[in-house]
Amino acid sequence: MTRLHDHLAEAIKDPDPIRVGDDLICLRFETMKVYSALGAVRHLLETGRVRRGDTLIDSSSGIYAHALALACHRYGMNCHIVGSTTVDRTLKIQLEILGATVEQVPSSNNLQLDQNLRVRRIGEILRDNPTYHWMQQYHDDIHYLGYRAVADLVAEVVPDGPLCLVGGVGTGASTGAIAAYLRERGRDVNLVGVQPFGSITFGAGHTQDPDMIIAGIGSSIEFRNVRHELYDRLHWVSFDYAMSAAVDLLRTSGVFAGLSAGAAYLSALWEHGCDRGRKHVFLAADTGTRYVESAFARHAEARPMASMRPLEIDSLDDLSVPWSAMSWDRRESALAHHEKLPSATPSH
Repeated sequence: MTRLHDHLAEAIKDPDPIRVGDDLICLRFETMKVYSALGAVRHLLETGRVRRGDTLIDSSSGIYAHALALACHRYGMNCHIVGSTTVDRTLKIQLEILGATVEQVPSSNNLQLDQNLRVRRIGEILRDNPTYHWMQQYHDDIHYLGYRAVADLVAEVVPDGPLCLVGGVGTGASTGAIAAYLRERGRDVNLVGVQPFGSITFGAGHTQDPDMIIAGIGSSIEFRNVRHELYDRLHWVSFDYAMSAAVDLLRTSGVFAGLSAGAAYLSALWEHGCDRGRKHVFLAADTGTRYVESAFARHAEARPMASMRPLEIDSLDDLSVPWSAMSWDRRESALAHHEKLPSATPSH
């Protein structure tokens, strides 16, 4: 029976589970972070930390901006986005019509400069507007809450047996949360995180991708809501390899998804080949629309999937472009100097 939704945010948040190979499933989202934004805003309202009509502000490379604007529209909140230049014209116009105020930092191909400029700008805005609530998608584990529903869906799609979940780490509140909620059920889950080169989250700040930043899944600043101890394996994937895999995913399955999905697909295929005893699920967090010119238009350059294989490393000192993989073994980060989050399982 078709369900009638009260708001678009509720309608578009659910992913399409698509089988793309033997025991390999893609969770294809239109915009995955709607789960995160809806859950966070709802919790803030229920606990009285914000009221309807308040202004919520955050930084975003694009996906979270759309999600937060939809959540604010859904719950009668004002929204202010400090965006990366990866917030393209199509998305910017949607955000403005939804009622969000959007400003973008100067163009930069440098991940650290881009993120630092955005966070610095938020600080300036908050000084002038102290009543604004900073959502802090990079730090506040409130963003884990909405993903319990995704874990429930994964449990329905793959009800039995050992599981491997593969996806971009980003803020940690998607892959980390889904795996934590599944493990809370007693499920045997291996969690494989995907990162771009240059991201400090798992110690790759000393490396650099010569081609392009993969937006949304890496960080040049500390993300305090990443729970490193949830992850079993890590893959670092270059733009070139992620683009090639995203093209192959579209060509072979019809799934049109972003670069982080390409990187997750590539990593999931490798992990599946190494561990046939598990069903593998990878996340496609958004569509490929904003990567048409930068990636998909270059489809003639895509490498054959069989030609790509990771360098298996034991030390972060050995990280090497274009693709490296490492067993993380659920250890805490050596980078962590902040107060430790209370639990490996979301408690809200």
